Amino acid sequence: MTTPQPIRTIVDVIASPGFGGFFFDDQAAIKAGARRDGAAYHGTTLTPGYNAVREPAESVSIQLVLDDGYVATGDCASVQYSGVGGREPRFHAAELAEAIETRLGPLLHGLEVASFRTAAEKTEAAINSIEGLGRAAAYGVSQALLDAAAHTAGHHLMARVIKDEWDLPGDLAAVPVYGQTGEDRYDNVDKMILKQVPVIPHGLINTPDLVGPNGRALTTYVTWIKDRVREITPDHSYLPVMHLDVYGMVGLEAGGTIFGTADILQRLEMAAAPHQLRIEHPIHAANRDEQICMMSALRSELRSRGSRVQLIADEWANTADDVHRFATAGATDLIQIKTPDLGSIHHTVDAILDCHAHGVGPILGGTCAETDRSARTTTHIGIATGVTQMLAKPGMGFDEGLMIVTNEMNRALRLDAYRKAAGEQPQ
Repeated sequence: MTTPQPIRTIVDVIASPGFGGFFFDDQAAIKAGARRDGAAYHGTTLTPGYNAVREPAESVSIQLVLDDGYVATGDCASVQYSGVGGREPRFHAAELAEAIETRLGPLLHGLEVASFRTAAEKTEAAINSIEGLGRAAAYGVSQALLDAAAHTAGHHLMARVIKDEWDLPGDLAAVPVYGQTGEDRYDNVDKMILKQVPVIPHGLINTPDLVGPNGRALTTYVTWIKDRVREITPDHSYLPVMHLDVYGMVGLEAGGTIFGTADILQRLEMAAAPHQLRIEHPIHAANRDEQICMMSALRSELRSRGSRVQLIADEWANTADDVHRFATAGATDLIQIKTPDLGSIHHTVDAILDCHAHGVGPILGGTCAETDRSARTTTHIGIATGVTQMLAKPGMGFDEGLMIVTNEMNRALRLDAYRKAAGEQPQ
């Protein structure tokens, strides 16, 4: 006989401003030539909401006080390049924290939290009724709701809540982690190789000079990575996937043409061999539908040439509906699911499962600009849904994000195995 879950409700909502793991950057200004000066940028802002080209990333910590005294937590966050590619503008933490406490909090008093999905949907509706909150608020509060549901279930394993509520088959399982170098594109690659990260290096290829005429600079970089892997692991026991995020710069160098972009990608593929090559956002369009058309044409052209380069959709894939449209159009091999962009994390789960259903690889991404708490929570989504790869986040120092995500994954898997060995059944 199954023991009924206790009824737990929210009695208070507390919010406090904090930092994110990196910066908010005005991508349009950087692409337009803002001058880099150490960690800073000099130039005129182009994206609404920015007072400088680079500003410290912010977050808002959410604490849901339950009627039994337990405090469930989550963090509101937004991506590094907020305000472009169809994304919401960057938020300001002090203002968002006050709005959550004074305007959203009263609407959540008395909300039952045993069912994560039900609570998340009701909370999202409340957030949508309040002007100025948006997806960052939904992202943080939904993390806390998942924490509350795991507490109410008695096992406090958020991944198990997802497995149970979506009725997902199979056991919780580890997934490949991928690292991002940030602007330290060489030393951080060495760290990744030494730690044998399955997917490297991201690379932050966000300016034309990093691609170079006909892709020569990027080809040189890819060749260096391949050679460095061989130098540091001479027994060839380690063969990571190469994943490069190029922010549309390859297409820009190719004059926006499909054929020219395919030419550069094939040269990169030859340089990377025998590593599998994945290219994120190879070409940029002005809106979602044009992006899908361009990615579809590029993917078709590559396949007609016999290329095995895998394309990753990123820009304009900001909602579960966007992800669905990319997946069903055959426009891409994988989709970067940037968790803050989707708002409430139940949409992230749905988007991942939609990718699986249509034979597209889901990448559980996010951003360097979020927090340790949001990274740990979304790690549970990754191991519950079996994503193709999962971002080591937050920050651009690499080591810290790898530690946070990997350790949380291993803790959850070990605890799940321990409880099964002890004869405990997930509730």
